[in-house]
Amino acid sequence: MNENTKPVQRGPARGAGLDPFDRRILGALVADAGISYARLGEIAGLSAPAVHERVKRLRKSGVIRRSTVCLDGPAVGKPLLTFVHVEFEGWGKSRKLMQIADFPEVEEMHSVAGDSGMIIKVRTADAHSLELLLSQLYQLAGVRTTKSYITLSTFLERPVQAEATANWPDIAMPDE
Repeated sequence: MNENTKPVQRGPARGAGLDPFDRRILGALVADAGISYARLGEIAGLSAPAVHERVKRLRKSGVIRRSTVCLDGPAVGKPLLTFVHVEFEGWGKSRKLMQIADFPEVEEMHSVAGDSGMIIKVRTADAHSLELLLSQLYQLAGVRTTKSYITLSTFLERPVQAEATANWPDIAMPDE
């Protein structure tokens, strides 16, 4: 059984080799990917050329995968955020199932354990657009059922953070 499992993420966490300088650089880049190397150097406490070399190394190692622009859903006409749990036949990634990625409304796809095999994050213009997307999902071979969870409010939405919370159990929670 020589099945290709390369697309399945495995192995130890890759962030172990990051030092505090790398983490400061990454934190600043997440906040503003267009920041100058001079400003990054000020934030990290390094020279601009040293920061440039570190950013090149972080890109080459795959820690930085790409630089993107973060769009506001309502501002581009897609205010309805929904998480759709998809149950499908079989288990694992298939070419037919990966067709879900072709829909521009789909922002994320995650293989999960639990009562569904996949969770997708979608943004649409309205409930009718969501209904059309769901009808197209059901046309894909292998899709059995979906459960949709429409977001009423978003309290936190951010990209992966490089910083780590130190002593998190000691963080005081405000009185309710």
